[in-house]
Amino acid sequence: MRRVIFNQKGGVGKSTITCNLAAISAAEGKKTLVIDMDIQGNSTHYLLGDKVPDPDATLAHFFKETLSLNPFSKGQEGLDDNIHATPFPNLYVLPSHPEMEPLQGRLESRYKIYKLREALDQLQGYERVYIDTPPILNFFSRSALIASHACLIPFDCDQFSRDALYTLLAAIAEIKADHNNGLEIEGIIANQYQGRATLPRQMVNALLSEGQPVLKTKLSPSVKVRESHSQSQPLIHYAPDHKLTKEFKALHKEIHKKQA
Repeated sequence: MRRVIFNQKGGVGKSTITCNLAAISAAEGKKTLVIDMDIQGNSTHYLLGDKVPDPDATLAHFFKETLSLNPFSKGQEGLDDNIHATPFPNLYVLPSHPEMEPLQGRLESRYKIYKLREALDQLQGYERVYIDTPPILNFFSRSALIASHACLIPFDCDQFSRDALYTLLAAIAEIKADHNNGLEIEGIIANQYQGRATLPRQMVNALLSEGQPVLKTKLSPSVKVRESHSQSQPLIHYAPDHKLTKEFKALHKEIHKKQA
C-alpha cells in the first residue's frame, strides 16, 4: 500500500504525519519505507538527523539517473541503492536532496512523471510506503500522486485552509482522471485540532456536512512534536505514552481499518 500525504499549503504537518504513521507501521512489524519528495528534507532529518550514510544515494540521484542516456547506469536498476535504514527497526527512508530543485525542468521536459511509479512497482519487500511531498503542486508532488494508491490530506482548521482545500481536491481529481485512476482520497486529517475552540469545530462540521471524507481521529497541538523532530525520534519512540502519540496510533488504526 502506497500513501501520499499532500497539501499545497505549507506548515500543515505533512512530514510529521508521514513519519509518525510510518514509524507506527514499522513498530507493528511491517517493513515500511518513507519517501521524502520535499527538497526541504524534513522527513529525512526527522528519521536520520544529519546522518545520511551516503549523500550521493538519494532521491536526487534516482531522478538524475532517469535522465541518463546510459542504459547500464545504476539508476536504471531502481530505488534500492538509494534507500537507507533508519535507527528504528523495519523503518527505511529514501532521502530528499537539494539537488532535486534544479532537476525539475529537465524531468518535466522529458516527461519523467511516471518514473517513480514504475520504480515502486518493481521495488520488492516493502509492505507500506508513505510519501511526503512539497507544499506545492509541482513535478515531485504530481509524481507522488501518480505513484500512490491513497492520499491523506492534512487540514488546518481555519477558513483559509478550507478555501484552499477545494482547489486541492480539484487538482487531485484531475490527476486521478488523467494519470492514476486507482488514486483515492483516503481522508482529511484535522491537525492542530483544538476541540474546545469554536472555529475548528465549525470547520470540521462544515466539511462533514458537505460529505467530505474527514477522518474521525483528530491530532492535537503539542510541543512534543518539535521536541521529537529535534531529537530525530518519531513520537512512538520519543514519547510513547503521550496523548498525541495515542492519537497517531488511533489514526493509524483508523486508516488501516478503512483499507481492510
